[in-house]
Amino acid sequence: MRRILLIDDTPEIAELLTFALRDRGYEVFAAGYTVTVNELILERRADALVLDCSAFDMSESLFDAVRHHPDHAELPVVIISDTPEKADASLRSRNARRVLLIPKPFTGAQVGRALDDLLE
Repeated sequence: MRRILLIDDTPEIAELLTFALRDRGYEVFAAGYTVTVNELILERRADALVLDCSAFDMSESLFDAVRHHPDHAELPVVIISDTPEKADASLRSRNARRVLLIPKPFTGAQVGRALDDLLE
């Protein structure tokens, strides 16, 4: 079973997304916004990361922290954003690989399909 670390700063959305991803067969570990994301990835042995922070800058800082960690440079990441144009430009400027961007509003099925694609 694939392990997903979900970082979401809205507990209600994290809960709904957790249920949707578990229904797709993923083991999900949810946490609020945290600067200890790399420690959580290691602790939970995550196969992928989902970032849904209310401000893209928060997701962006976590994404950078993960990508700068030598063990997580290739970790698949799904970013959910309410400013997809800004997020897309930011990710392109970083030449980000193994990352998919999902604009808000979103469904759990969209996030599940993105994870399926990244983990194939």
